[in-house]
Amino acid sequence: MKKIAVLGLFVLLSTSTWAQCAMCKATLENNISNGNIGIAAGINFGILYLFVAPYLAIAALGIFWYRTSKKNEAKQASSHLAG
Repeated sequence: MKKIAVLGLFVLLSTSTWAQCAMCKATLENNISNGNIGIAAGINFGILYLFVAPYLAIAALGIFWYRTSKKNEAKQASSHLAG
């Protein structure tokens, strides 16, 4: 049952993603045909920002978790040696 729910969630999310891409493409085509290239550069930067931000957040959490686990491991090793 859980697998079906996850699959349904992915299907719903992909549908809204396709609609957004079509809207961005239409906006860019209209602005470029009018000679305004600045908006296209801004949208491209926004897309890259939205693409990279989750990976940076996950990497930061991973680094924090790794450092915390190493500190706890060192504390446990020193307490076993002292005790």
